[in-house]
Amino acid sequence: MIDKPHDYCGIFGVFDHDDAALLTYYGLHALQHRGQESAGIVTSYFDERKQRHIMPMHKDFGLVLSVFDDPKIFKRELKGRSAIGHNRYSTSGSSKNPANIQPFRVHYRNGNLSIGHNGNLSNARTLRERFRDEGVLFQSTSDTELILHLISHSRAETQLDQIMDALKQIEGAYCLVILTDEKLIAVRDPNGFRPLALGKIDGSYTVASETCAFDIINAEYVRDVEPGEVIVIDRHSSENGPTSLYLEPKKDTSSSQCIFEYVYFSRPDSKIFGEMVDKIRRNLGKQLAKEHPLDDVIKSWPDDKKPIVISVPDSSNTAAIGYAHENQKAGFDCKYDIGLIRNHYVGRTFISPGQKSRDQKVRTKFNTVRGVIEGRPVIIVDDSIVRGTTSRYLVDMIRDANPLEVHFLVRSPPITHPCFYGIDFPSPEELIANRFNRDTDAIAREIGVDSLRYLSADGLVSAVKESNLSEHGYCTACFTGDYPVPVDFGVEKEENEIV
Repeated sequence: MIDKPHDYCGIFGVFDHDDAALLTYYGLHALQHRGQESAGIVTSYFDERKQRHIMPMHKDFGLVLSVFDDPKIFKRELKGRSAIGHNRYSTSGSSKNPANIQPFRVHYRNGNLSIGHNGNLSNARTLRERFRDEGVLFQSTSDTELILHLISHSRAETQLDQIMDALKQIEGAYCLVILTDEKLIAVRDPNGFRPLALGKIDGSYTVASETCAFDIINAEYVRDVEPGEVIVIDRHSSENGPTSLYLEPKKDTSSSQCIFEYVYFSRPDSKIFGEMVDKIRRNLGKQLAKEHPLDDVIKSWPDDKKPIVISVPDSSNTAAIGYAHENQKAGFDCKYDIGLIRNHYVGRTFISPGQKSRDQKVRTKFNTVRGVIEGRPVIIVDDSIVRGTTSRYLVDMIRDANPLEVHFLVRSPPITHPCFYGIDFPSPEELIANRFNRDTDAIAREIGVDSLRYLSADGLVSAVKESNLSEHGYCTACFTGDYPVPVDFGVEKEENEIV
């Protein structure tokens, strides 16, 4: 989508399995929605003489299917019984730098080490300036490289202690998969911003950003990695299970799971933060109906032209169903229907500046079903509005199908603040809700609808907690400006990427 936020990455790892690289490939394919600009896999194995560990790597720009389109990659290059993989999303500038493609791999005094990272370090600028003062050279503009430098500079004796030492010095949002010569390590920050799950297949353990990556390889979901947990998987884990270590949270640290994972990012068939995404989204639609029932949105309609509820596919499908069903329960004569068709065969192509090209991009992704829309009051349910440009183009398309009225319902509050924890939101000046000071009538006029309704921030949290009884809290900073982890707001960007 042109006008949707992006999550930075998806990560996957598996330890001690005959098909480690192939399983990682399938896992990354299932996580393709979390990053579509580059992909990479690193494996680990002993050489034929059993004298040294080797970590082969294959990574490139593009989707998983294109980066690993040659079967010989798995037979000749990516040998080994353990592997980690990474899908990456970046902003346009940094995506041009191949040095930023993950996983990163290094060889230092304690052996080989590779890392994949999902998130952002909020103290990255401070760490980078410290290393620069010490004369450290950087190969990338990614904050992930800082973690490698912290590990290699640690004076701790063992490699695991060096990793733990490094983790104690970083702040912000991070899920990590770390592959060493003898271990697979999975890490989730003490706030638990991003999801990370532990699974098992054929007696081997695996980790992934979302459980849909387990489904594609027929792995068993075991549990979520807890906030602040460091899971160590080694050759003893098959009998004794993985070892769990814990990062000591700061006194003011509380769990702050990203609520936008439920709103938009995660696949509906995934289980994150202890609950199925589809169930949460359906509940968001029901909450939307409670706050904005049909007769509040549309005052009246002809008996033979009952209102239809349509979604902006695909992330809003179940929320729109939930909204329609809740209104039907309340006695309103409406129905959910498919009014927009999404073309799933459109790749990520270059978008040149200018209104005409942006409009054409939307039309290559979506088309209307005129027979469903024509002559009826239409309620569009979407997950969010960021800049508002795509919403405007979609509304124009729907208007061309000659509806009676067009109303827009958003199953999240207005986005008014940028995210510093791993989501690529535009600057505050570009956010339409910020530009119009949350004036929904003004925003409605801007995107061309008869009315606009947002789900309230309290309604969003209550709907999530009603379905998910997890004891952990949620981060709503993009809606409220309440940042749970201190952020250096003077952060500079190199090649458009936070460093």
